[in-house]
Amino acid sequence: MGLDNENPTLFDKSEERKVSEKDLDDNEAEEFDSREIFDLIRGITDPEHPLSLEELRVVDQSLIEVEDSNNTVKVLFTPTIPHCSMATLIGLSIKVRLLWCLPPRFKISVTITPGTHASEHAINKQLDDKERVAAALENTHLSTVLNKCIATA
Repeated sequence: MGLDNENPTLFDKSEERKVSEKDLDDNEAEEFDSREIFDLIRGITDPEHPLSLEELRVVDQSLIEVEDSNNTVKVLFTPTIPHCSMATLIGLSIKVRLLWCLPPRFKISVTITPGTHASEHAINKQLDDKERVAAALENTHLSTVLNKCIATA
């Protein structure tokens, strides 16, 4: 079986975030912002290619919304092709990475950018279902694949 997208378009990576004195001050309460969320997910590896989601422009900082005061994080991701069979796994990788890294006070929403995938509604429904996400994490094979994707982030 071949790859869904044999020759994906590659994009330049963003510059690394500059660390300020405020960032290093552990006594200073700091709000989460879209760049911080982007930095958490940009290095996730695509399940089909040895490339990051940032390099494939599956994730982009402009498609991340954070309302720290309302405890919400919303991430839109864009599969490289409209029939990408890995879209659910990619969304799950993003969601799991954020669940593991963010404080539990956050409600995390990970959805496909509208109009970019043939099955976006079905996939979005799966990604929003806590029981399905929990069941996926209990599946040994799927958990191994997720860990491999997330390990490089």
